[in-house]
Amino acid sequence: MTSIASKQANKFFDNIDFVSIVDTIKNIYMSDGAMNTILDFERVMDEADIYAYKNWINGELVQGPDIGRYSCTCIFMWPYKLMPDPRGALRLTTVGCNVEMMKGKIEVPVEVTSYDDFQSGTRYPKMHDREVWFMKIEIPFELMDDIKEGSVDIADQTIDLSEIEDAYDEDLEQTSTEGDINDSDSAAPDLAQPEEAPV
Repeated sequence: MTSIASKQANKFFDNIDFVSIVDTIKNIYMSDGAMNTILDFERVMDEADIYAYKNWINGELVQGPDIGRYSCTCIFMWPYKLMPDPRGALRLTTVGCNVEMMKGKIEVPVEVTSYDDFQSGTRYPKMHDREVWFMKIEIPFELMDDIKEGSVDIADQTIDLSEIEDAYDEDLEQTSTEGDINDSDSAAPDLAQPEEAPV
């Protein structure tokens, strides 16, 4: 059964931090099996035309692939200013995937420009919070196996990495004087009655 659930990020993604993301990428490069699984995972998303939806191409893998008995799960992250079009998530559910999307925060090191940027008494940089969007995507192995042919090559597409960095920087410039975030603001957009996704 497919579903899109909206939860508080700190209840589900509390085990994702800067170090775990680095470990995820390192483990993928060190494992041929993990790399092949990621390629199969991406092929399903590409066949579903996910990258046609706004900002989906800017997603960053932060956890996975987590191999279950019947499915494979990955978690992706976007800058808060570059929220992925929710219709892309609905598109994935129509082909048999399970998707959970929510807003959260992640601690990352500050850019070191002076000694004041280090934690007191250490050589480790201070940390600050970045607001992001998390999305957990679970794809059944049966669906991955059904897609036999290669996906459309997107390697020659230009991805503006500066746009991603600028979005993160804009989030950091926001001050705490904006007030407390309402409970309704801490959840993903209401997708109960989404627009019909293009076929």
